[in-house]
Amino acid sequence: MTFQFKAPTPAAKYKTAAAYFSMEFALDQSLKIYSGGLGFLAGSHMRSAYELKQNLIGIGILWTYGYYDQERNPDQSMKAEFLHKHYSFLQDTGLVFPIIIHDAEVHVKALYLAPDTFGTAPMFFLTTDIPENDYLSRTISHHLYDPDTAARVAQSMLLGIGGGKLLDVLGRQTDIYHLNEGHGLPLAFYLYQKHGRDLAEVQKRLVFTTHTPELAGNEEHPMKLLQDMSFFAGVPAEEVRQVARVENDTLNYTLTALRFARKANAVSKVHGTVANEMWGHYAGICPIISITNAQNGTYWRDPQLAAAHKAKNDDALLARKKDLKKALFCTVADQTGTLLDPNVLTIVWARRFAAYKRADLILRDFERFVKLVTNDERPVQVIWAGKPYPKDYGAINIFNDIIRKTKDLKRCAVLTGYELGLSAELKKGSDLWLNTPRYPREASGTSGMTAAMNACVSVSIADGWIPEFAKDGENCFLIEHTDVSLPDAQKDDIEAATLLSVLENTVVPMYYDQPKQFLKVVKAAMKDVEPEFESTRMAREYYEQLYK
Repeated sequence: MTFQFKAPTPAAKYKTAAAYFSMEFALDQSLKIYSGGLGFLAGSHMRSAYELKQNLIGIGILWTYGYYDQERNPDQSMKAEFLHKHYSFLQDTGLVFPIIIHDAEVHVKALYLAPDTFGTAPMFFLTTDIPENDYLSRTISHHLYDPDTAARVAQSMLLGIGGGKLLDVLGRQTDIYHLNEGHGLPLAFYLYQKHGRDLAEVQKRLVFTTHTPELAGNEEHPMKLLQDMSFFAGVPAEEVRQVARVENDTLNYTLTALRFARKANAVSKVHGTVANEMWGHYAGICPIISITNAQNGTYWRDPQLAAAHKAKNDDALLARKKDLKKALFCTVADQTGTLLDPNVLTIVWARRFAAYKRADLILRDFERFVKLVTNDERPVQVIWAGKPYPKDYGAINIFNDIIRKTKDLKRCAVLTGYELGLSAELKKGSDLWLNTPRYPREASGTSGMTAAMNACVSVSIADGWIPEFAKDGENCFLIEHTDVSLPDAQKDDIEAATLLSVLENTVVPMYYDQPKQFLKVVKAAMKDVEPEFESTRMAREYYEQLYK
């Protein structure tokens, strides 16, 4: 039986046929093909596209070993495990087609995730891990963000060229191709080749979301490597240099995407300013607007908390919050042997471990931190969770260092396995969501949105989405950032001191001495996060501002 793709009937205002390309999607705890925020965001987008009946399909990669499974060594330090994953709910389309990588044919198989499985837009996942390929070709889709440069380049080609070709094999008329981050850039060259090597024809169809000012998120590689690997889908290198305006011997993915796209978006207003400062002076780039990231309420909201909030029933809200804290603390005890108290103010720092996110900022003045968590009159509990990139030894070292420093503090715990399930549990079971990036390096940082939906208040640097939301002391607590031109170590010292002052002088006294006032802040956060930071708004804006 040949696979016949039939998209659900779209709503009239969302008839434009769009395809969304992303290296990772966080759709369900069981489908481990994501690493962090980019995947969480893409997952929320796919859910809202489904709810709005948009004519959108998602294209990603089926990672055989996922990102990695975060385990512990005997001394409790972090261990990265790579386990082969199997999924009964993905449908084998029977579609296998070749793409050219490094002048050789590599066979690509497409698997299908039906919309009703997880309540998402229709999704296709590509794999090269099939018997038709030699061993090296099979490994292309083994590990998300493979540390090997050539493998990473091949993965981009699988997503971009493989995804573009899949749409042609399916016979789907696609009006708009949406690149979520620069990873799928080879799609631009595939479309350029397909449309008679006419840049204007590509620009009619291609849009682009840039997600980060971080260098690691704006890949660049030598032209020679890319040419040798057939990255340009058959377009001669000299023509690439000309049309992509390559000035030296390296090609930057983000810059090239900005030149091939009709329009691009940054993921918060702050990031819009930063992105235009970063890229705006380059010739030939498209306009960069801001469409602030958001998260899907249907998936993330605890229904009982939401119902209590809607009914203005404070007692029900507080009772449910306490139950959710107890549930989280069972997970903490199971993982770490640490028993936490649901009556105690609980802070969580949980997100991808990267140096600029400063997981250990609160520990910088360690004596002061110890006083905070050992005060029996107004106790404070702190939980950390997050996955460092498995080859980022600096970030792994921070993770292990937090375990080492806090192991004798009975109100502190460090958890492993930060994926969708644990993320939801942490947001629902904590009182404060701590966000401490170095300003202005957090493009969006959406985890605080889903925390706010679940009666958890952000304590944050005013970066990413926060300035669009924040009313300090009313719906969150801000940590003032210092002069951005100062050296990092000095910034960290000043901002760590400010963070501890905010906790000691404002948050802790309010929680224990003015519980009604603290509850007011909680409810204001729940109210203000909707609908502005719920992904229905974001998915709608993509159609209205980017796809039209």
